[in-house]
Amino acid sequence: MVWVVTGGNGQLGQALSRQLEFAGIRFIALTSNDLDITNKVQVENLIADLEPKVVINSAAWTDVDAAERDHAKAFSVNQYGVANLVGASRKSDSIFVQISTDYVFSGLSSTPISEESQLNPINIYGHSKAAGEREVLSLYPEKSYIVRTSWLYSAYGKNFVKTFCNIATNLDGSVSVVTDQIGQPTNADDLAKQLIALVFSKASFGVYHGSNSGETTWFNLAQEIFQSVGANTSRLIPVTSEEYPRVAKRPQYSVLGHDKWLKEGLTPMEHWKISLEKSLMGIIDSIERKND
Repeated sequence: MVWVVTGGNGQLGQALSRQLEFAGIRFIALTSNDLDITNKVQVENLIADLEPKVVINSAAWTDVDAAERDHAKAFSVNQYGVANLVGASRKSDSIFVQISTDYVFSGLSSTPISEESQLNPINIYGHSKAAGEREVLSLYPEKSYIVRTSWLYSAYGKNFVKTFCNIATNLDGSVSVVTDQIGQPTNADDLAKQLIALVFSKASFGVYHGSNSGETTWFNLAQEIFQSVGANTSRLIPVTSEEYPRVAKRPQYSVLGHDKWLKEGLTPMEHWKISLEKSLMGIIDSIERKND
């Protein structure tokens, strides 16, 4: 029995490939060149041929600002692509895992957001991901997991932690960092392990929050990175969201609660600081290899 991972060249897709290989699980990781999830016929044919035990959809339109300019493209991937995968997975009786985001919420909460909280996105990216969630719950709730994550980082691709590791170790000068947005940095390898554990646990299908525990701001995260590598934190300049405007509005508070794991007898992901410390050297190594 094989697992299928879409979004194979993304952060989570690469982390899943690594962890599935470590676990000795047969899998196929597909990039957008291998499979266009917006092509219903292509999706149905591939899933029918492979008859996978598990389909994990980590493919997504994730350019939050570009989504504001191209609504159709964002919804094509994040809603209709999801519907194609869910429908094909249902026909093959596969377990389906949809990766979603903290951006499906408004950011107006002041306490960790529960798995059952009402969706209320404030940008097009969030609306498109919320639409994808609704497709899953409408078409195949009986064998689907929706796992929301946030502030994902890794040694793969582009992300905040990798960028600030590079700034701290290889660049000079000051840099402005937003200090009034609160969330949870999440290690992609931690999330990949959690997803595999979730499937094998046979826990109840439904919505889970796949983020590292604790909370912080972008500014404090940057400080933690600088301190860990011995860089001068005075180079970091705190700014507000208003002082650092973006095309798409960001949630001010997107800390996700993890009660569902505990209800199912599973352990939530570890604290973000612990995970960050364990992963920084690997991230810096990846930067140095690229610079070489």
